[in-house]
Amino acid sequence: MKSSTAVISLLSAAAPLASAWGDLGHQAIAYVAQDFLSSETKSWAQDILSDTSTSYLANYATWADTFKYTSAGSFSKPYHYIDANDNPPSSCSVDYDRDCDGGGCVVAAISNYTGIMQSDSSSTDQNQALKFLIHFFGDIHQPLHDEALEVGGNDIDVKYSGSSTNLHHIWDTNMPEQYAGGYSLSDARAWATELTQSIKSGDYSDQSDDWLDGMDIDDPKDSAMTWASDSNSYVCTSVFSESQSQIEKDMDLAGDYYDQALPVIQVQFAKAGYRLGAWLNLIATGSTS
Repeated sequence: MKSSTAVISLLSAAAPLASAWGDLGHQAIAYVAQDFLSSETKSWAQDILSDTSTSYLANYATWADTFKYTSAGSFSKPYHYIDANDNPPSSCSVDYDRDCDGGGCVVAAISNYTGIMQSDSSSTDQNQALKFLIHFFGDIHQPLHDEALEVGGNDIDVKYSGSSTNLHHIWDTNMPEQYAGGYSLSDARAWATELTQSIKSGDYSDQSDDWLDGMDIDDPKDSAMTWASDSNSYVCTSVFSESQSQIEKDMDLAGDYYDQALPVIQVQFAKAGYRLGAWLNLIATGSTS
């Protein structure tokens, strides 16, 4: 991981990597995806997951974060991010050959588990692959999961509403939970309903078709790279925008920074859910809708 004096000049003790978007975000994204699944895809997914509840995707949205800390799942830890070795805020970019090392990354993981879903793999393998995809679509849309700087912001100490935390964590958890007013499954469902309405007939209705540009089920790696590059661009424009480039140690980011970041969080939740729904439709039926 490299640092940039243009952005910060501080390091904290190494901290555990956070979960992209936290439970609330991953569940909200899964609910948005559910809202855009065809009836055929819904039945297909419910059969694979053995879950016919109204939260059949959302119930497994955080499974991968629990699994990675087990002995059986430790191999999957690098699959939650891609370390873009770029130079924010002056330049942002993701390069697969440069940034996806031998241990794997979220782009390779989406490609791999998509292939398993399209194959004649066992029901157990398909169950696991689907749960990974539900989660990794959330991960790849969190800008700091597409960035190497200071371990994706984990090593940047800040405060949020007076509490000590780090930059990665406030994007994952503090800011989404502030907007939602909680972190329960019902909070995630309420936020997803709002986002789905925005996609269908609200603020995102005139741009959502563009979110599927570059989506090719026969080339999942390039598709995922498109999403990673899109998310990474916000590292320069929002996470470390010119107005926010001097993030100082223990700075409290619950005010203006939150106000500037919230629209990005909203649109990234919406993109992740809409793209996940379209991707699962493609796998199950060959059509995005």
